[in-house]
Amino acid sequence: MTLSVTEGSALAKRLLATLLPIALLSVPLQLLAQPSSDSDGTVDNVSDDLPLEEIQTFAEVFERIKRAYVEDVEDRTLLRNAMRGMLSELDPHSAYLDKEEYQSLRESTEGEFGGIGIEVGMENGQLMIITPIDDTPASEAGLMSRDIIISIDGTPTEGMSLQEAVTLMRGDPDTTLDISVLRAGEESPREFTLTREIIRSESVKHELLETGYGYLRISQFQSRTPEQAREALQRMAREQPLDGLVLDLRNNPGGVLQAAVGVADLFLDEGLIVYTEGRIPDNELSFSASADTPAEDVPLVVLINGGSASAAEIVAGALQDQRRGVIMGTDSFGKGSVQQIMPLGNGEGLKLTTALYYTPQGRSIQAQGIEPDVDVVRGRLEVAEGRREIRESDLEGHLQSQQAPRDQEEVSQRLREDYQLSEALNLLKALNVVDRRRH
Repeated sequence: MTLSVTEGSALAKRLLATLLPIALLSVPLQLLAQPSSDSDGTVDNVSDDLPLEEIQTFAEVFERIKRAYVEDVEDRTLLRNAMRGMLSELDPHSAYLDKEEYQSLRESTEGEFGGIGIEVGMENGQLMIITPIDDTPASEAGLMSRDIIISIDGTPTEGMSLQEAVTLMRGDPDTTLDISVLRAGEESPREFTLTREIIRSESVKHELLETGYGYLRISQFQSRTPEQAREALQRMAREQPLDGLVLDLRNNPGGVLQAAVGVADLFLDEGLIVYTEGRIPDNELSFSASADTPAEDVPLVVLINGGSASAAEIVAGALQDQRRGVIMGTDSFGKGSVQQIMPLGNGEGLKLTTALYYTPQGRSIQAQGIEPDVDVVRGRLEVAEGRREIRESDLEGHLQSQQAPRDQEEVSQRLREDYQLSEALNLLKALNVVDRRRH
């Protein structure tokens, strides 16, 4: 194939001279990295038809921008934008990270940054909230999973990359951020003004809902989450063994893969937890449960919803496939892809999707999610005014019981406000009744 460029386009020629040696090197590198052979021993020929016309077109587009665009643009900016576009067109989670973005991602991984506390993603070109993080300005303001962010500080998000949006929302503590969101079923956007804080997300919380019935909330999966969850289980069971546990993974955007495996392992003593499949062997991983399991016999209900994503779906999928607990709530988000952070020599980096997650029974999470065993939509428990039932103890002159009155524990305010959680507790009690009758 003969290459030519417009006469006099020295810049395009120079760019081609740089790009072509790099492109030509890619074929032998591919062949060396991933050779394969047919049954007769011959090596399959990886496609060596380089898109030379596209490389030429790229150089020509580069030249036209440099010559005719209304403003002068640095070569470095054009090349970086080209790399951003190359990655952003792959899927919603792959991205080119400049130094600021790379540092921002590291801060998120370490669990401390200045922001409002939301996990965001792209869906059909729209910036969508995957979930607000517990106890952050976003959750306290009432932002919800699947809200579409249409502007940030007056800047429309249409056409904005995910990393650009994250950079705009991050900032120094005590500074304000205005965002407009469009909520499903509503015609007019909602306006929010939030004050940024240092987001230090504690990933594990726990409490006893009633005597013997525990509540374990995991808001995201960080490196210490399995250790914190184990400690929480031990504290709740210190006085007496748990008769049941609610594991709350609602609005959990995911996090560290190994942390999800560690949490699932708290409830499983054997069997597969999750495996991944990618194009190269290094991205094909498999994780199984160990025998050291502090809560293998505790009756378990797992709460999920549309904000439960990625690592949260790994845990729910493993427990569901292993028949270890009852999954309750609504369908999860469906993010079943694995991203690797790859540092570049210039201090920048790539976030690249390299594999997909699969549950123990081989179900893909990607764009499918986890379907609950019991569908329960979120709601609020309310007592109808004036409809309190009359009981024997309300009647004047009723006979007193010969037994000491039972201790009436106060119903948790959390149960009053959270219909799904209340239903999970009721299911645990029912499971215990069935189990006692079997014995």
